Amino acid sequence: MALLTPLIAFIYHLPVVYRWLLRPYYVFSALLSVAFLLTRKLPPLCHNLPSQREDGNSCDFDWREVEILMFLSAIVMLKNRRSFTVDQHVGNIFMFSKVANVILFFRLDLRMGLLYLTLCIVFLMTCKPPLYMGPEYIKYFNDKTIDEELEKDKRVTWVVEFFANWSAECQSFAAVYADLSLRYNCPGLQFGKVDVGRYAEVAKKYKVSTSPLTKQLPTLIMFQGGKEVMRRPQIDKKGRAVSWTFSDENIIREFNLNELYQKSKKVFKTKDSQETEATDVNSETQHMLEDDTESKKDK
Repeated sequence: MALLTPLIAFIYHLPVVYRWLLRPYYVFSALLSVAFLLTRKLPPLCHNLPSQREDGNSCDFDWREVEILMFLSAIVMLKNRRSFTVDQHVGNIFMFSKVANVILFFRLDLRMGLLYLTLCIVFLMTCKPPLYMGPEYIKYFNDKTIDEELEKDKRVTWVVEFFANWSAECQSFAAVYADLSLRYNCPGLQFGKVDVGRYAEVAKKYKVSTSPLTKQLPTLIMFQGGKEVMRRPQIDKKGRAVSWTFSDENIIREFNLNELYQKSKKVFKTKDSQETEATDVNSETQHMLEDDTESKKDK
């Protein structure tokens, strides 16, 4: 039963997986990731390739190539221990596979290494990872609306993601953040996003670095009463981001979303009840005045 349940779940989601994997970015990434394997194993591609095997078989790995592939597997396993989404797992596999392919091709032949490296550069420049397009309860801000929304209602707690479309970490986090917005969005707890790669003034005001080497993307900031009360990752005294894992469990715990969600619902539920009672009282008063007026007319 323990094996049957995940197998059924995998089969149930196969159409979604196929649609996801058949996107151009993933198709070309997969081909680049297995390029050396295909070159070394498939005839006639492997014929006449140099080999350090004692038997001279050019269509099989030599001992050094096996070592490199085993080292790649170990790095991917270690890296994926901190990954929480399918995108992150697959992205790590593709990235480190391409790095290993570069090493293997240069070791095999300088010309093949240069050709493969050129293909990777062209791929990175022309093909970007697909953006998350699933359901979400997220309000997108620009440089003019973010301050206005944060100050509009001081009772509303905002969790805002500062992101950039070019950041692979932001793209991987998009599905996690969307899921959190679907689970916790309510009138008193709302979720927003602002593209600091596009709005540099917002990045400067909220002290979020957009350098290509930055570890501050994505950045989550919680606002209460229009003021910042918490952010992740934190920034140390030297201005560097403290390492932090953007998993749903960490975000729920650090930002105390469960308690905030319950409090926010109660506050706005009480407000709605008071408004309803006030409306009822006004209606009753109006009816009484109308009755008195009619009684006076009858007299």
